[in-house]
This record gives sequence, C-alpha cells and structure tokens, in this order.
Amino acid sequence: MNEISLIPDTCADCPIRHRAVCAKCESDELERLDAIKYYKSFKAGQAIIWSGDEMDFVASVVSGVATLTQTMEDGRTQMVGLLLPSDFIGRPGRPLASYDVTATTDLVMCCFRRKPFEDMLVETPHIGQRLLEMTLDELDAAREWMLLLGRKTAREKIASLLSIIMRRDASLMLKTGQGPLVFDLPLTREAMADYLGLTLETVSRQISALRRDGVIALEGKRRIIVPDFDLLLEETGDDADGGMLA
Repeated sequence: MNEISLIPDTCADCPIRHRAVCAKCESDELERLDAIKYYKSFKAGQAIIWSGDEMDFVASVVSGVATLTQTMEDGRTQMVGLLLPSDFIGRPGRPLASYDVTATTDLVMCCFRRKPFEDMLVETPHIGQRLLEMTLDELDAAREWMLLLGRKTAREKIASLLSIIMRRDASLMLKTGQGPLVFDLPLTREAMADYLGLTLETVSRQISALRRDGVIALEGKRRIIVPDFDLLLEETGDDADGGMLA
C-alpha cells in the first residue's frame, strides 16, 4: 500500500476529522493547527518513539494501529495499550515519552509541534475541551481493560478485544445490521496473547472455538468476518450498560 495515498489533502478530507483532537475546531482554529502540523508515515514494525526519548511533537493517528509497551528493569515487556485511528499520542506539558510506541500496521500520524500546540491549548478552548473528553474516554477504556484482564474468561477476552477494535472503526459501525462485518485484525496472535495475558495456544484455541460456534469466520490469518455483531457482543460477558454479566 502506498503510504502517501493515505495522507489527506485537507482537513476536510481527513478520515478522523470529527473524532480527533481537532473535532470541535472552527475554521480559523484549523488554520492555526494547519500551520504547525506535518505528517509522518511508518512501516509495520517500525518504532515511533522509545520510552524516555524527548518528544518534540504530539500527534493523532490518522490510519493504522500502534502499540504502547512498557519495559521493566529486568527486560520483561508488557503491552499496555493500543492506539487506533483518532487516538492521541503524547502529553502536553510532558517532554519525555512514557512508553515505547511501535507501529503494528503501516501507519500515518498527523503531528503537531509540541510547544505551539501547548500554546494553543491555553488560547483555544475547543482543543482543550476535546482533549479532556478524549482523556476521560481513555480513562474509561483503561478501567474496562482492568475488568477484562482481571475477571473475564479467555473466550470473553478474545471477543472483547475484537469488539473493541470493531467499535472504533466508524465505517464498520455504520454497516451494523446490514450484513456481515469484515475487517483485518491489526494484531498477530502472539501480540494478542501478550496484550490479553494469555498463551498463544489459548488464543488460537479460543479463536477456533468462536469460529466453530459461528460467532466469527476467518479468511486467511488476519481477516475476520462477523456475521452478527450483537452475537459477538454477547460473547464479551458485558451487559447492555457495559458492565459485567453475573
């Protein structure tokens, strides 16, 4: 895939325009952001930044998926998060990266020079408000992940991860109820095992079980077909309000 073709010509053409940190911006605010932005492209497997490195930018993921990984003193690593389209990378006011960030797929980021962006946060309430909303959403996601890792069964963990990835794809959700939903899984089974705290064998076994029971179908190693999204949600162990079923 040609990465350059994934870079939007204008903000109006951007696929994350209404979900990213700039979602509430007026035209004059977009012009100010445009003056401090630039795009970066990464190949799958390429490091974006290492923990402890100085970050002179913040960014939104335009397309692709990245992972957040933390390394312990003894060298053990743990994947602690996924960055999906519209997610924000970096922390205003914090010049050093807190995690290793690696592109899982080919990835494009819309980057903003950090210091001018920090100035805009003070001067542009729309950006600060949207960033606060996204931060609270990230906090909710972290709490959901604590539940997933601590209380859910292996089957529920796999179903939950698939549903989380699908719910973040606006184009998929627009098609809900209109037939099977098809997407490419951005993680290898090894990465899924690492992220979910499972063994590779368990991940493979549970994916096979979901396929056998008609919850999903597979095409090749990464393409997932979900005939009925509500059926997949039933497998996550969550109730309609997002809590865990008794």
